Amino acid sequence: MNTFDPAALECLAAIVEEGGFDKAAQRLSITQSAVSQRLRALEAQVGTVLLVRSRPLRPTAAGNLLLKHTRQLRLLRADVERELRELAPSSTGGAGEEERISIAVNADSIATWALPALDPLARQGVPLEIITDDQDFTHEWLREGQVLGCVTTVKQALRGCKVVPLGAMRYVAVASRGFAEARLPRGLTPHSFRDVPFVAFNRKDDMQAEFVGQAFGLKRVSLRQLFMPSSEGQVRAVLAGWGASVVPELLVRGLLAQGELVNLVPKASAPVQLYWHCWNLESGVLDQLTSALTRAASQALGPA
Repeated sequence: MNTFDPAALECLAAIVEEGGFDKAAQRLSITQSAVSQRLRALEAQVGTVLLVRSRPLRPTAAGNLLLKHTRQLRLLRADVERELRELAPSSTGGAGEEERISIAVNADSIATWALPALDPLARQGVPLEIITDDQDFTHEWLREGQVLGCVTTVKQALRGCKVVPLGAMRYVAVASRGFAEARLPRGLTPHSFRDVPFVAFNRKDDMQAEFVGQAFGLKRVSLRQLFMPSSEGQVRAVLAGWGASVVPELLVRGLLAQGELVNLVPKASAPVQLYWHCWNLESGVLDQLTSALTRAASQALGPA
């Protein structure tokens, strides 16, 4: 079996993750010519093209396979670093920029319970890279081998991965008090929801329409939507009077208690079950990640 040069593997990963040869060279502190030479040498060793030279650059199937292998090597190195720190606490060695441990987490979890869960690992020096996406799509990052774990709504474990239930995040429909009094004096109803804009996370976000459909027993729901790709940004937009939005109750609990926001459908909420998926490997770092996320989720989220 061929042994691949770790520097060449990290070069391939840098090109893909940074989106080009120039930024890869800056990240690795080498010249662009050296980046090209390492990639060509790796392609010659593998015997096939690893990158499609398009805009944006994208890996071929063989490239994706080597990227997954590279991220597994990063995980092994992170485990060694962790164990060395335990054996030699005075050691000042640390992981470089290329040693990042990547996970995909939905924006609502990042805005509420996930970052406190990861705080101890970050303080220990684990080089985390957190990628955000809609909760229904974070698993695609894991499927493509771009991350080693993800928080998602998908229940079925991917091949080569294990899955752990985290709990249910409850969503509610809210608006600012002024907006609700002026535009929705009777709250959100089957007749009034078409009259107001909804602030959604992005075009992938179907939570707004799903909530309205479930709350009022409607099969098809068409909404006027604005897009704000941040959970905290959605709440700020609602507070500013942009419209209504369906957001995690955990994120707006304090604002509801203070009266700054109004629950537009007090008798309705939408629980969304979340799961943690990760590669099925023996790894202290993965075990730490799994333990930290499941423990924090059990305290913050509702039962499955």
